[in-house]
Amino acid sequence: MKIRVGFGFDVHPLESGKDLWLGGLKLPAAKGAVGHSDADVLIHAICDALLGAANLGDIGTHFVNTDARWAGKESSYFLGEVTRMVLAKGWTIENVDCTVTLEMPKLKPHIPAMKRILAPLMNISEDDISIKATTNEKLGYVGRTEGLNAYAVALIARKG
Repeated sequence: MKIRVGFGFDVHPLESGKDLWLGGLKLPAAKGAVGHSDADVLIHAICDALLGAANLGDIGTHFVNTDARWAGKESSYFLGEVTRMVLAKGWTIENVDCTVTLEMPKLKPHIPAMKRILAPLMNISEDDISIKATTNEKLGYVGRTEGLNAYAVALIARKG
């Protein structure tokens, strides 16, 4: 069996009056992420981790942020397409491990719902997805609630 690991990172600014989407879930929050699509940093980091593991470039290669087709698009669409690309190369997704860094809102109560959304998009079980959240201890752009970021690692495998 051949295995590969990929790493993903994404960051977006936060702004009052915008929606906050994380893991395909719209969360109640005073500030939301700003971006060309729905600015879901968690899904974007997962996409980059999967694409990197399969040697397929990055999310910006496939979903260019100047293309009007992707303006306001739900990132769950991108993850479904990335999964299709990874599977088309003969890989299976084994697991993903993610960390989101933001000050507010607290994510722990929302993580089970995020897993329920993400699992079928990657053809894996909820048990194969780890989502953790941390603050930045009020330091830097995250600590000042000017932005948020996410990190993801993905393991893919194929026989032979």
